[in-house]
Amino acid sequence: MIDRRTWLQRAAVGATLLGTYGAGTAPGRANAASDPGGAGDAPAAGGTASAGAAASAPPQVTARLARYAREISLADYPADVRHQGARTLLNWVGCAIGGSHDAAVVHAAAALTPFAGPPQAQLLGRPERLDAATAALINGIAGHVLDYDDTHLKTIIHPAASVVPALLALSQHRRVSGAQFLNALLIGVETECRIGNAVYPSHYELGWHITGTCGVFGAAAACGRLLDLSQQQMVWALGLAASQPVGLKIQFGTDTKSYHPGRAAQGGLLAALLAQQGFTAAAASLEGRDGWGQALSRAHDWSQITAGLG
Repeated sequence: MIDRRTWLQRAAVGATLLGTYGAGTAPGRANAASDPGGAGDAPAAGGTASAGAAASAPPQVTARLARYAREISLADYPADVRHQGARTLLNWVGCAIGGSHDAAVVHAAAALTPFAGPPQAQLLGRPERLDAATAALINGIAGHVLDYDDTHLKTIIHPAASVVPALLALSQHRRVSGAQFLNALLIGVETECRIGNAVYPSHYELGWHITGTCGVFGAAAACGRLLDLSQQQMVWALGLAASQPVGLKIQFGTDTKSYHPGRAAQGGLLAALLAQQGFTAAAASLEGRDGWGQALSRAHDWSQITAGLG
């Protein structure tokens, strides 16, 4: 008998050895060979020294992701991907209700309710209504505390864990349609899993809990779409997310593990709200010198973000 996380890790290793994942991600199942624009990110052969240096520069992945999150519509996703998005939502809601009275959630609600703002969003499975940011945090804890929420096998990211609680909190404060919600959910999952693909396994081996550190990008992109951010504002939202990495693997087995996606949900929501008001961030927060990728991983492959995107 082995525990669930060990099984997932072993399955991921097997999948990697078989070449199952390549550049693919959930939910878009992108393939590097299918990207008509991907060649622009590869170093050119036989150019001048300056051309070679330019070709080897990292692609503008922050801007690429911002444009993708801003422009892609629900109709652009294949029907099976939309179906998987609905399943991810259903799965997370079940996990959050199931975990709503776990000790970690009880303690978090008791600690934060006295300081919460206006009652904007519901805690699933509980009577409290709190401000959207606090609800995102506590619902994020509830959804992950049982550790049965959906899992991206290559990176072991739990994709819905940070994206859905952020969207749920925002959509109770700002009315949106089901189609808008699902579109934002798919954008968030695609964003965080592609970033995870780009830095896995180095990032994970350094001790980062990748569900939190990448989940904040998914939450920011998803909420940014619901807020109809401009591309510039979306770049800022992703930049703000880059400055909020949360989650250490040493916390596995404690309440703090479930705090990671909750905090990432809250951080992503706040990033989108700040960006909406013109709060600025660096244009290359992911790929730039002294950026997120350099700081949190010894190795990265930015083509895992750009290849086949959209």
